[in-house]
Amino acid sequence: MRRRLDALRRELKAPKMTVGYADSTGVWKANIRLSDTVFFDHPERIEIHDHVFVWHYTILDGTGGLIIEEGCQIGAWVGIFTHSSHIAIRLYGAHYHESQGEEKRAYPIARVRIGKYTFVGAGAKILPGVTIGRGSIVAAGSIVSKNVGDFQIVSGNPAEVIGDTRTLDKRYLKDPTLRNWYEEWQRA
Repeated sequence: MRRRLDALRRELKAPKMTVGYADSTGVWKANIRLSDTVFFDHPERIEIHDHVFVWHYTILDGTGGLIIEEGCQIGAWVGIFTHSSHIAIRLYGAHYHESQGEEKRAYPIARVRIGKYTFVGAGAKILPGVTIGRGSIVAAGSIVSKNVGDFQIVSGNPAEVIGDTRTLDKRYLKDPTLRNWYEEWQRA
């Protein structure tokens, strides 16, 4: 009996994936898969295109605007941030909470955009103002503080370019079906 209760507790607490998502405008996107543990800050400023996957315990900050384009995969424990208080907290001191976030001076707010069919590995952090190009890979645990070009592979803290996904993909593109699908999303 005890084992069954413990198993039931684990099952009830376990994160689950949901299929489909209605954005802040009410548009239903049937092919989005999100964990029920994803935290949305300012969801009205978050735009998620179809065929996106966001895994467990990820933070999506829409304060400055966040766009996740079609086909992206976002790993577990990822933080995508569009604002920061790292300057304002010192300037305001004990008065920090007396003004609203977007009214604060020295409170950087900037949009983040993640391009089509980009993969963001578990534990990565993407900072305000960053644009990540299409077809890119952000390695697990990376801290991305500057723009990433199309098809770049970045890794580290700070994230640096370590490769090109087209080189990585080349050996798989001998299959004509994969090549057609690969070229299809790049034309759109």
